[in-house]
Amino acid sequence: METAEQMAGELVALLHQGASAEEFALRLAAADGLPESPAKASLVEQVRMAMAVRNRLELLQQREQGLLAVVESAQDLSSRLELDGLLRTIVRRARTLLGADLAWLSILDAEQGLFRVVVAEGSLAPSTTAMVVNRDRGVVSIVMSTRQPFTTPDYLNDKRFNHDAGLDGTFRDEGITALAGVPLIWEDEVIGLLFVADRYPRMHTAHNLAILSTLATHGAVALKNARDFGRVSAALRQADEARAALEHHARDVQAAADAHEEMTSLLARGASLATLCQSVAQRLGGSVLVLDEAAQVLSRGAAAGYGGAGAAAYAPHGERSAELARALSRARQIGRSVPAYEAGGECCRVMPVIGGDGMLGALALFHAGTLSELAVRTFERSSSVIGIVLLSQERREAAQSRDTAALLRALLSPRQDEPGELADRAERFGLDLGQPLSLMLLELDAPGSAYAARRLRQMAALERCLVEDIDGLLVALCATPRAEDMRLVVAGWARREAGGGHRGVLSRPMSSPIALPG
Repeated sequence: METAEQMAGELVALLHQGASAEEFALRLAAADGLPESPAKASLVEQVRMAMAVRNRLELLQQREQGLLAVVESAQDLSSRLELDGLLRTIVRRARTLLGADLAWLSILDAEQGLFRVVVAEGSLAPSTTAMVVNRDRGVVSIVMSTRQPFTTPDYLNDKRFNHDAGLDGTFRDEGITALAGVPLIWEDEVIGLLFVADRYPRMHTAHNLAILSTLATHGAVALKNARDFGRVSAALRQADEARAALEHHARDVQAAADAHEEMTSLLARGASLATLCQSVAQRLGGSVLVLDEAAQVLSRGAAAGYGGAGAAAYAPHGERSAELARALSRARQIGRSVPAYEAGGECCRVMPVIGGDGMLGALALFHAGTLSELAVRTFERSSSVIGIVLLSQERREAAQSRDTAALLRALLSPRQDEPGELADRAERFGLDLGQPLSLMLLELDAPGSAYAARRLRQMAALERCLVEDIDGLLVALCATPRAEDMRLVVAGWARREAGGGHRGVLSRPMSSPIALPG
């Protein structure tokens, strides 16, 4: 049998050779098939770690390729003014980076309300390069209304939009099944669309859509500048000014790519919420607050040397809370960040942090002066990274909540589990069932007992106390000597929430000792 050292050497060699996932899977199967022994467990773990390293290397390589394409497109934008060749390069890069069967770019004919294909790569049917579609049909209608990327694994059978018979026929001729599209936006106008398609069912990742959106931004810049250069082709001075603006924009694109890489790298290293918040603030030159769903501050950061006081003066239920709530509602409707208010020479811009089907909280940026469009995009994309961290924290809290709720239900149930097992489970939470315990029930209005339980569990003063939401009630259990302290902490928190517009009602107070079996 191979030794751990031999196995490690072979795994390192496979990593160095860039071996495929299948080769590592074979090594794992071989290790799993060995007779049971302490050495087997070590070998299996080594193979699993090597597979994880290989997957991380592959992901980093994909991200590096995407960033390289962004940089190359930015360089093209700053050095080439020939529109057709530039658009064809963008379409080719989109198809190559996403591994798609075909890709195309359409431009809006505003007078007729039609989108016409101007560049296509990978098509087989002649009708594909001549596609024309109304702005209220197909995926075009979804992208035009949301101004967000859209992807479908089965276009012809997707019922979320009105189909165009002619376009569907072209897709059947081409064999297209899956489709992803992003808008080319300039000054809040959709001026074109960039698509990639495959001849098999496929759902694109957020990373793929981010790359496609960045290339679409480059396409929008190319289209806009081509129109400008056409109008002022006889004026060399204006052309030089436009070129200088384009070079400045290319530098902004590079800065945005650097910001994306920095955030991705921090996330990959498992950086804390505070570290990510500080990185966003430093990159945008202002102060940043991460708020939870009840507008409470979860984390904050400020750029070095930034003197604004808006973030420090923020209060969850202060005089600006109504303006902030309205701005968040509008931002969630349009899918973009919006300014909430201006005060003391600072502007507060907000962006919802979305996770799954709900809002996890919000990101608030306090800054002086005017943000560039790419700086706004950087701020908006950072909310996705913050959302990943908050989702991760929410999963950990949910696991803890399930264990706490299960123990509380077992303790309070008329038919309790075996006393010794209950005692062992309670001991893991710092409770001794051999000593008197006290129970408190609290009924809360908004933001509700589930939110209260999450916040209270984070308080050091309630360490070794069980706090959970059960059937809409806040349930707290602790050793009787600590009952009064627990009551004061919970009551103080409820009063603070009530002072901000939330009413806490102590409907069934119980702070007397309760008897438990065993």
